[in-house]
Amino acid sequence: MTSEPLLSPVVDAAIRMAATAHRTQRRKGSDLPYIVHPAAIVSVLERAGFRDECVLAAAWLHDVVEDTGVTLEEIQAAFPAKVAEIVDAMSEDKVDESGVKLKWAQRKAHHLKSMTGASLDAKAVMLADKLHNLTSIKIDSEGNPRVWDRFNASKEELLGYYRKIIATSEGLHELDALRTECERVLAQLAGG
Repeated sequence: MTSEPLLSPVVDAAIRMAATAHRTQRRKGSDLPYIVHPAAIVSVLERAGFRDECVLAAAWLHDVVEDTGVTLEEIQAAFPAKVAEIVDAMSEDKVDESGVKLKWAQRKAHHLKSMTGASLDAKAVMLADKLHNLTSIKIDSEGNPRVWDRFNASKEELLGYYRKIIATSEGLHELDALRTECERVLAQLAGG
């Protein structure tokens, strides 16, 4: 039997912060509470063998800085540095230095650059995030050709971005299973 608790206090704190931060949000184009997204990512990571408490905590928190009022400084104060590093890598800048809202292509170009130099753990969280997003789009698109209307980019632009961001993990064999699964779902979406 392990001496480690089955529920890490770090992960539990991340679950609580994420659930509180996302409590009023829904998944894009659905009635699902937003918290199902980080929960799905954690499940994917665990199944792929990523069980480090900091990686799982960051997966719970990966969108709080980008999409809620939680700041990176709050993450840094409440969690180990590794959690904050992953959350920072996962967070897109939505406005420029002067507060002007960035266009979709600008946000994605910055995020692509950030993920190119990110750690293996950050890339694992990114791939799990993209896998859940792609799978959600695939499920939502079945019988609904207007699913692409919910995005700020065309289907081609969106799938092109996914191809590029997934490619940032090439050469990291620890991520082969995650990358392969992302590529499989992406190919299904591109063909449909």
